[in-house]
Amino acid sequence: MRNSYPLTIGTLLKQTVYRRSTREIVYGKTRYSWTKLYDRVNGLAAGLADMGVRQGSKVAVVDVDTNRYLEAYYAVPMMGAILHTVNVRLPPEQIAYTMNHAEDDFVMVRDEFLPLATKITP
Repeated sequence: MRNSYPLTIGTLLKQTVYRRSTREIVYGKTRYSWTKLYDRVNGLAAGLADMGVRQGSKVAVVDVDTNRYLEAYYAVPMMGAILHTVNVRLPPEQIAYTMNHAEDDFVMVRDEFLPLATKITP
């Protein structure tokens, strides 16, 4: 049996919303439905687009496993952009190297990692 839709991250999210729209997602202290997640993902995508993120843009995310990261995990690829998950456990010099090597165009930084971002900013 063949799927009648492409198996992209966006269609997978849409199918989950369609089938489980009211089921609750618990992410740390944050709780919301799949529909709310979908709305937040689309809002983040719109905000990133307003900032200039386009198809093919490389977006680095400096975060740990949080609800904000989950939203970026869906929003960035759904836009056709490339998600670069930064390994925050690396030393600052190696983080800077990987980000430079990846040629990231945009960086999303969780507030607790702002001191780290300050260290690696040229």
